[in-house]
Amino acid sequence: MKFVSTRGDTPATAIDDALIAGLAPDGGLYVPERIPAFANIPAVTTLADTAAQVLAPYFVESRLRDVLPALCARAYDFDAPLVAMRGAGDSLLELFHGPTAAFKDYAARFLAEALGGLRADDAPITTILVATSGDTGAAVAGAFHRRPGFEVVILYPDGRVSPRQAHGLECWGDNVRTFRVAGSFDDCQRMAKAALSDRDLRERMALTSANSISLGRLLPQVAYYAHTALRFHAQHGEAPDFEGLNLIVPTGNLGNAAAAFVAKRMGLPIGDIVLASNANDVLPRYFTGGDYAPEATKATLANAMDVGAPSNFERLRYWHEDDTALRASLSAHAVDDATIRATISTAAERHGIVPCPHTACGLHVLETLRAHGDTRPWTVVATAHPAKFDSIVEPLVGHAIEVPPALAVCLSRPAYGETLAADDALLRGRLLRL
Repeated sequence: MKFVSTRGDTPATAIDDALIAGLAPDGGLYVPERIPAFANIPAVTTLADTAAQVLAPYFVESRLRDVLPALCARAYDFDAPLVAMRGAGDSLLELFHGPTAAFKDYAARFLAEALGGLRADDAPITTILVATSGDTGAAVAGAFHRRPGFEVVILYPDGRVSPRQAHGLECWGDNVRTFRVAGSFDDCQRMAKAALSDRDLRERMALTSANSISLGRLLPQVAYYAHTALRFHAQHGEAPDFEGLNLIVPTGNLGNAAAAFVAKRMGLPIGDIVLASNANDVLPRYFTGGDYAPEATKATLANAMDVGAPSNFERLRYWHEDDTALRASLSAHAVDDATIRATISTAAERHGIVPCPHTACGLHVLETLRAHGDTRPWTVVATAHPAKFDSIVEPLVGHAIEVPPALAVCLSRPAYGETLAADDALLRGRLLRL
């Protein structure tokens, strides 16, 4: 299988080259020439085994093909539990049990293993450039920290992440450099894309991405949706009204949601997919019939979703014939800060859980569906541990949130960070001085 650019001006590329490049030379995002379909629903095994089965069709021509199961065993060595909530069969898909307590850990660890496996012993040091709205940077830093042959450069919007998120971005040192950018996430993302599209820069240094624009971030996220859908099918698939796993996915840059779509397109038993956005409502306006109109980012409580120009929209458009088909495939709802606060305050009583602000967006969408008469079971995707947002969550729930051990380790380290203006040329110069 080959991989092509969403913009159509890059020759079909082998997966190994697409993983190493991150962004296609024409500025587009790599996608498979076709999304493979499972002829039969695989048996439920471990998450790592499911990942190896789901990803195998994409890696048929890869140098990693024979080591893919072992690679997945190392990357997916913590679970993605499906936890029952109060309500009509509703559940929470907890994706925050990794080293940095966010869903990004799965794909970041897979990408690190994959790029490490593809790297030649005499290759120059590869710089991983990542823009983050809160959680991606920490996951990438954790996955590549002290990994020989790699350096990580993180860009995050200064003052627009939670204090614990900021510490988690700056607590690594060694081969990880973190820049507090005087701007928004969209500025960080623009700067990263400009560097990755700079041919002269890439001739002078080995540079790639670990954002969700990278194929190496998108594909690994398909695995936990496939695994969850298979478990759900094993439990409920015999029911006459079974439609598959219905998902509510909190989303900002659309990578996690795009992965859920790919899992469904591959034939896994997934029903409807509904997106939960914060006050950055570019997607809800589009899915209710408006134009796709990126805009300046608004700062919200659900900061990891503070994205005004979602990169992976380009992939979703590529996979659909037209806007009508795309709008029929997904739907989206916006949730403002006041509603996030109210949802967090009542979540323990209504759902039996304490959510982070992003998960709270998903819970509110669930409550909206219920209010409109939807009685089907839904799974809300929990994208981060609430302890990462203690300054927001704890005053609303009236008690301290226990910090998971891995996050506690991050918080115990000293923090290192540098300031940087939101300027493409300044970043270019800083990269060349690494």
